[in-house]
Amino acid sequence: MSLAHGRRAVSILSLLAASLVACTPALDWREVRPEGTGLSALFPCRPDRHERDVRLADMPARMQLHACDAAGATFSLAVVDAAMPSRVEPVLAALKASAAANIGGAAPRIEPFAPPGATPNPGSALLHVAGRLPDGRAVTMHAAFFVHGLRVFQATAVGAALADETLQSFFGATRLAP
Repeated sequence: MSLAHGRRAVSILSLLAASLVACTPALDWREVRPEGTGLSALFPCRPDRHERDVRLADMPARMQLHACDAAGATFSLAVVDAAMPSRVEPVLAALKASAAANIGGAAPRIEPFAPPGATPNPGSALLHVAGRLPDGRAVTMHAAFFVHGLRVFQATAVGAALADETLQSFFGATRLAP
């Protein structure tokens, strides 16, 4: 092999390697099954799990949160056990109000949302809200709210620019065991 052929081969291999790196997805999709929830969801990154006591609808509640950042966006899933049937609606309403307020959002665009296996609930919905983070950056929040028994869920994707395919994968893969 001549020196020119060797350099051309190295150049071709370098270009090939560079193109493979460029094609590496920024999102590393994985199935997540939060313990004790009956939920199966897809996250584009490995979520961290947190639990904390919160106050929703003037009632104490325990919130389980799974969250991660990928491709300039934050993806999260919050799970709250309403404990009693009479608390499901107030908790659902409080989560929705809090989500929009967190980004100082304008009136949301609302569409129906009911993942397979969810308990039918008129308050279940997918909200799309434009707003700003505390540091002033403009973002769009997409947040799905749904119920399974006494558990209330909020799946959220927040970022400056979220691709439709990413949102479809994140929200579309959500399933609940019957």
